[in-house]
Amino acid sequence: MGKESAAMIRVGVGGWVYPEWRGGVFYPKGLRQADELAFASARFTATEINATFYRTQTPETFAAWAAGSAEGFVFAVKGPNAVTVRRELAGTGPQLERFFASGLERLGDKLGPINWQLAGTKKFDREDLAGFLKVLPRTLQGRPLRHALEARHESFADPAAAALLKDENVALVLADAEDYANFDADTADFRYARLQRMSEDVPTGYDDGALDGFAEQAKDWAAKGDAYIFMINGAKIRAPAAAQALQQRFV
Repeated sequence: MGKESAAMIRVGVGGWVYPEWRGGVFYPKGLRQADELAFASARFTATEINATFYRTQTPETFAAWAAGSAEGFVFAVKGPNAVTVRRELAGTGPQLERFFASGLERLGDKLGPINWQLAGTKKFDREDLAGFLKVLPRTLQGRPLRHALEARHESFADPAAAALLKDENVALVLADAEDYANFDADTADFRYARLQRMSEDVPTGYDDGALDGFAEQAKDWAAKGDAYIFMINGAKIRAPAAAQALQQRFV
């Protein structure tokens, strides 16, 4: 997705098909599973597709997601683990080609950033990261692409990593996770955050203080470009309420 005329703060969740959200928790009782995407996309401005991380999707699936979601909605997409779990990222050209030939363009204007989530054991290797960034496609059938890198190993705190990402306009994901290193660096013309420390004991996943902090941070990001913020994992049952509570802070 190309840079929009005005910076936007997009807030959403990871995925939309979860039994925990049914029966009145988020989805109304009796709502058909086939209608869950339409319901969620009318209440959020984006979601992160996780299914693409585990298996190849079809052009028909991408087209159905685009058609079944609200106008203006955006799908961030997890890059496949067939790419990100490999020891040498720079040599993943064939895997990248298969992924980008799977029908991703059928999302049309609803295609958002692609998140490349690395294994927690993947250490920063300057040559390998530089090679990977060079083979990432920048357009798909004429449409500009945005890329984000979710590095999880503390070695990516090396300033050289942020410099490489900045040179290629690739966002470094802010993960807010307990089990992995967390980074907050301005490396692209947009920002990407995955907030993963929700608590089931808190109705909104995060308490008011934390949500206020994320909101102020997002407003700072939006002064320079678009911001994508997703409530992921943690207490999954709280993700919709957490996303709605954060989104309300931008109204």
